[in-house]
Amino acid sequence: MLCFYMPASFYESVRNAPGLFCQGCSRSVPLAEVNRTARHHPNQTVAEIEQLVLELRQAHMRWGPRKLKRILERDQPGRRWPAASTMGEMLRREGLVVPRRKRRRTAPYTQPLAHAAGPNQVWCADFKGWFRTGDGQRIDPLTISDAHSRYLLRCQAVEKMDTARVQAVFEAAFRQYGLPRAIRTDNGVPFASTGLAGLSRLAVWWLKLGIVPERIAAGHPEQNGRHERLHQP
Repeated sequence: MLCFYMPASFYESVRNAPGLFCQGCSRSVPLAEVNRTARHHPNQTVAEIEQLVLELRQAHMRWGPRKLKRILERDQPGRRWPAASTMGEMLRREGLVVPRRKRRRTAPYTQPLAHAAGPNQVWCADFKGWFRTGDGQRIDPLTISDAHSRYLLRCQAVEKMDTARVQAVFEAAFRQYGLPRAIRTDNGVPFASTGLAGLSRLAVWWLKLGIVPERIAAGHPEQNGRHERLHQP
């Protein structure tokens, strides 16, 4: 096998040359850059497969790529269907995907959480999670505890998780035990909102009473672990 070394000056001269002379047609052939993109891809989806995916999507606009893949594999197991991610790219390319609206998120609480050095300094509050009673009625228990002593101050079911009903439970607890320095909650309703600094009407009411509304970081229930363990069965 013969290998020829071409100096860099050769490629530079060819790139800058106005053209090459063609002896057969006695004219100068100009040089130009060509597109280096591959004309065919070995993993490109067959047009027939892509058409079946798009037709099924148009017939069921609420089905996502993973469900489309399951249905097609069930109905036509002999074919080799692309991955769900590839199907999703097909749908986006054909404009068959409606982008989701971006949710407004609660502003994070940036201050350090207070240390409960004594009782009645930091309270913790949360909803245990709804469940149905023996008669089929849905209830949402609101729990309030003292962070230092872990004493359960309130465990009361509310008809609705709104400001008015939750505020009434806290007001009764304040009258019985006094006002804490801070109340630690998560970022759910009605403890937080998407408004200024993440403050809700309930949190503003606490501020007017001289109570600091603390909020744990989103997705980190361990920051309120003392209270979360109270909810464990």
